[in-house]
Amino acid sequence: MHTYLLKRLLMMVPLLLGITIISFGMMHLAPGEPAVVGNTMNPKVSVNDIERLRSYYQLDQPLYLQYWHWLKRLSTLDFGNSFSSDNRPVLDKITERLPVTLWINLLAMALILLLAIPIGVVSAVRQNSLIDRAFTVLVFIGFAIPAFWLGLLLMISLGVQHQWLPISGIHRYGWQQLGWWQQQWDLLQHLTMPVFISAIGGIAGMSRFMRTGMLDVVRSDYITTARAMGASNRSIHYRYALKNALLPIITLLGLSVPGMIGGSVIVEQLYSIPGMGQLFFQAVMARDYPLVMAITVIGAVLTLIGNLIADLAYVWVDPRTQEIENS
Repeated sequence: MHTYLLKRLLMMVPLLLGITIISFGMMHLAPGEPAVVGNTMNPKVSVNDIERLRSYYQLDQPLYLQYWHWLKRLSTLDFGNSFSSDNRPVLDKITERLPVTLWINLLAMALILLLAIPIGVVSAVRQNSLIDRAFTVLVFIGFAIPAFWLGLLLMISLGVQHQWLPISGIHRYGWQQLGWWQQQWDLLQHLTMPVFISAIGGIAGMSRFMRTGMLDVVRSDYITTARAMGASNRSIHYRYALKNALLPIITLLGLSVPGMIGGSVIVEQLYSIPGMGQLFFQAVMARDYPLVMAITVIGAVLTLIGNLIADLAYVWVDPRTQEIENS
C-alpha cells in the first residue's frame, strides 16, 4: 500500500509539469495579449505604450523564458501579481473568491448524494417497474435541460414574477445590519437557485451510475449465494450490494474535487456570484496569464489528488483492488 502510494505521488510530478506546459502554451496561442486587450480601441494608447506594457509584463521575451520564470516562481508557491489594473497578488484574489465557490459546491454535492444514491438504488431494486421508468424519464430530462436555460427560467419565475428568491449575488443590500440568523437566512435564499442548478446535472448522472452499479453487483455470484442461504432482499441490497455498488460513485467524487474549487462559470456568471468560476472567466477574457495559470495549476493538482483519493477509497471499499496492485 505504501509503495503504491509513493509511486502515485512520484508520477504526479511529471504529469503536473506536462499539464503546465500545455496550459501555458495554449494560453499564449490565444489571440490577443494583456497589453493589447482593452487598449487597441483607446486613442490615448500609442504603440510605444503597448510595447512598454509588453516589456513590463515580460511578454517581449521568448515563450520558453516566460515559462521558465513562471515555473521558478511557482516552485516557491509565488503565483505572481495579476495583469489587471489592480495589480493585486493572484493568491489574494483566489482566496477571497474561494469560500463562496466551496460553499455552493459542497451544498450541491450534498444534495446530489442525498438524492442520487437513493434514486439509483430504488431504480435498480425495482428494475423495469413504474417507479424505475419514472425516475428514468426525470433523469433524462435532467440531462437534456441546459443549465443556463433552466437557471433563466427559475430567475424569471421564482425571482421576477413571484419574488420568492433573489436572482443575483450572495447578499442583499444592508446585509451587515441584519442579525446573525437573518444573515444566514438571507444567504440561504441567495444560494438556493445556484445550488439547485449546480446539482441538477450531477443528480441525473450519479443516479444512473448508481443504478448501473447496483444492477451489476446484484447479478454477482456472491449475491446469488447469499440468496441461496436465505438472506433477505433488504439485507442483500443494503448490506452486501450497496457498498460494492459505490465504486463508480467514489470515482465521480474524486473527479469532482477540482470542480468544487474551480466553480461553475455558467452558474456564477448567471447569478453574478463572486466565485472562482466568474474569476476564471474574467481572467481568460482579460488574458490575465498569471491568474489563469494559477487557477489551472490548482485545478490540475486537485484533479491528481482527487484521482489518488478515489484509488485509495477503492482499496478501502474493495480489498481485492490492493491485491491486484500488489501482484
